[in-house]
Order: sequence, then C-alpha cells, then structure tokens
Amino acid sequence: MSKKTDRAYVWGFVSLLFAMPILFFILPVQAFSDMENRSLQKAPKLTWDNIWSKTFSEESESYVTDHFPFRTNWVWTKSMLEQLRLQQENNGIYKGSDGYLFEKLSKPNETEIKEYAAALTKYAQNHPDASITFMLAPTSIGLYPERLPWLADAYPQKEVNGLIGKQVQGSMSFMDGFDFLSAAADGDKPIYYKTDHHWTTYGAYLAYTAYAGQMGWTPVSEDDFNIETVTDSFLGSYHTRSQFSGLKPDSIQAYKDKSGIQTDMYIADTDKTVPSMYDPGYLAKKDKYSYFLGGVHALMTLHSELPPDKIDLDKLLVIKDSYAHSFLPFLTQHVQDIHVIDIRYYNGSISDYMDENGIKDVLMLFNTTTFVSERNLLKLKY
Repeated sequence: MSKKTDRAYVWGFVSLLFAMPILFFILPVQAFSDMENRSLQKAPKLTWDNIWSKTFSEESESYVTDHFPFRTNWVWTKSMLEQLRLQQENNGIYKGSDGYLFEKLSKPNETEIKEYAAALTKYAQNHPDASITFMLAPTSIGLYPERLPWLADAYPQKEVNGLIGKQVQGSMSFMDGFDFLSAAADGDKPIYYKTDHHWTTYGAYLAYTAYAGQMGWTPVSEDDFNIETVTDSFLGSYHTRSQFSGLKPDSIQAYKDKSGIQTDMYIADTDKTVPSMYDPGYLAKKDKYSYFLGGVHALMTLHSELPPDKIDLDKLLVIKDSYAHSFLPFLTQHVQDIHVIDIRYYNGSISDYMDENGIKDVLMLFNTTTFVSERNLLKLKY
C-alpha cells in the first residue's frame, strides 16, 4: 500500500472524527422520531441532584445515542448487514416465526419495579375514597414465546406481571392481561400486530370486555360495531427499529358503533376540540397507529352524548400509555366523560386534577414493557 493511500485513510479517519461532533451540534434537534414512533431524549439538566443520582450521566448517554448524526441511516445499514449474515436480531428486535417481530426482553430491575409499584400504592393510599383499577397488558413476546427464534433470550413476562401484581395487591384492583388474553392467543383473530408493539383493536376489545366485567357493565357485542379495515399497509415500530425486509404489513381495524353515539375529543395540549376520536390523516403517514386519538397527548377529555339509560359512569380518569388509544373508544359506550392523562408527558398534579374535576373512578392502563422502564410513574406519589 502506497504512502499516499495511507495518508488518505488517516486523513479520512481524522476528518470523520472531527466531523461527527460538529454535525452533532449543528444539525437540528428532533423531539420525536417518526421512524421509531417515540419521543427522543431531551437535553439533560445539569443539577447536583441529577449528578448524584446518576440521572445526568444516563440521560446524557441516551441523548447522544438518540441524536447521533444520520442515526436512521446507520440503523438501516446495520440491519442489512445483519440480515446478510442471517442474524435474527437487530437493534433489540427479534425476527420470529409467522412474520412476528418481538422486542427483546431481559430480566428487569426488580428494585425499580418495586419502586414503581410503590408509587402506585402511594397514589391509592392518597385517594382512599377512589375506586382504582390497574390493568397491566403483556406485549406480544409474553403471549407468543414459542414464536421466538431459536436460542433467543427472553425473560418470562408472566413472572414480571405476577411480581407487579403482588406489589400492588390490596391497594387497588389488579387486572393481569394474561388472564383475559391468553385464551385468544391461538385464535383466528390476531391480538397483537406482527410489526408493532401495540395490541390490535381486537386485543383492545378483549381488554374492554374484561374491564366492563370488572366494573359490572354489560359489554357491547362485536356485532353491534361496524368493523372497518382502515389500512392494510401498517409497518409498525418493531419494523422501523429493526428494518427487517420482506415482512407482510399489518392491517388496522376500527370498531365504529352502529348506534352513532357522538363523541367530542378535547385536547388540552392545543386547546382544541375535534368531533372524532380518529384522525384519518395519519393513515398516509408512517405512524398509522396514531389514527387512534390523533396520537399522544398529555391531557385530553372524551365527552359522549349517551342516552341516560346507557350511562354506567359519569366520569372516569384514565392514566395510561399508548395501549389505551385503541381501547378508549370502547369505554365511550359506558362513560359520559373520560379524562385521559399520559403520565409520560403530563407534569401537573394528578391529585389536584382529580379534586378539581370531582373524579372518583380511575383506570391505570400500561403495557409491561412501559411499566418496568417508565420513571415518570413516580409522579403518582405526589
């Protein structure tokens, strides 16, 4: 190899080392990744408390990872190389059988799980007069471990749900998603999307019927809905993270009640009211799941014009993650006013909000993967 070639390699490498930090600081900072369908890490705050608790170092690492220059292109390139090597895992996503993708699940931190469960218990103790239900939904890896690739590492999600249930036992009603989803796991109707982390609308319907039974309501039959396939080209978050090729897109269905009950959705984030719980504009975008409720909002309310004989509950507060988006429309068949708080983005006092709005019934709905890693759950203590 000639000296000129050596110099070219050296200068090219040195230039790359200098270029990447410069690009990191001059490229626009994105708040949300459409490809991964998630909010990106915000710039960490430098405080003594954050330094002492190691929060600053952890958030700094996440910030650099999330905003690395041309990150999307690097993920795609890595995926292509991994597939050429016949790898069945990329970027934390397994390629399983029957077209299913699964998020890798390692053994969660038991100390953190107990900390989050304690926050829920404290919340219940602060509201002894409220009726509180906690629904914990497994993700697809919990229901379909047999579809994982050979020798794939996956901690049993059922054990995680069991541990969480024991921690909150006695302080609130606990609904383990395994109890009402397992029987349908091998049925003809999919209860999870194959390329996304959410349950399907049918999976949400099964959760709704279980919750209605818990509340003493008569659930609306599937026959009383017009079930529409709104898209058959949905490639969800697992696909965008892994970039596996050759996958069949999922279909998204919407259950529209035949009785024509009108529900208005007020979005506090933008101070706007819209006359529908569905936003068809998202069906032309990558994030098609945001067809439900128009995506993520910190605070919103759903008001339904229900006949007096159909009102089972006047007010309900739902504290949730995005699993609730396809679930909430079913509740509008029973509840006149549903207040919805996304714990990840709402920074006000939930206790004050309950007092101001006279709310005595609460549903907390999270999927297991979110629960074991969501430090915003600690807001419930206050």
